Amino acid sequence: MQGSSWKPANPAPLGLAGFGITTLILSVMNANLVSFDKSLVTVLGMAFAYGGLAQLLAGMWEFRTGNTFGAVAFTSYGAFWISFYILVQQDAATLTKTGGFPAGVGLYLWAWAIFTGYMFLCSFKSARAVSVVFLLLTLTFIFLGIGNSGASNNTIHIGGWLGIATAAAALYTSCAEVMFAQYGRWVLPIGAPAAASPDQP
Repeated sequence: MQGSSWKPANPAPLGLAGFGITTLILSVMNANLVSFDKSLVTVLGMAFAYGGLAQLLAGMWEFRTGNTFGAVAFTSYGAFWISFYILVQQDAATLTKTGGFPAGVGLYLWAWAIFTGYMFLCSFKSARAVSVVFLLLTLTFIFLGIGNSGASNNTIHIGGWLGIATAAAALYTSCAEVMFAQYGRWVLPIGAPAAASPDQP
């Protein structure tokens, strides 16, 4: 509409929230704070709907804003959570324990570690808080990849604690950007350049 001042909302806080909440739930299980086998079903709905579909939509909306980094990140991790849902539905955990394809699960996690590592290298023009999320997530995938490739369960537990830290950083950044949109100023610092709009991840 000619003369309209309408502008699209920033989709990054939605993507970060979907990623953060879902990562938090699974990471609490990986850290062995709750029973993985008895509680895994509780993360499946979240993985498909919020970590998966909502984050995938955030990625599509980032394409609309012209933010290539955010589009690639949110679309990819939305697809990650949907693929995680499918893997669990196919009983990948049971196959791993019985020797079905343990190397495959480890390879899956290592592949995501590589992708996350290169996204970390691409994050330096974003807010520092976004770089922290990608650094912690890279370490999370590395430890989970090692743990699911035959190392001790303690390695997976370390990955779980790193995942909790990753989730906290993502949720902090999401909250900071929602506050910016609401109040028109940075209430929570994220290391963004002084600007009139958020430094979107």
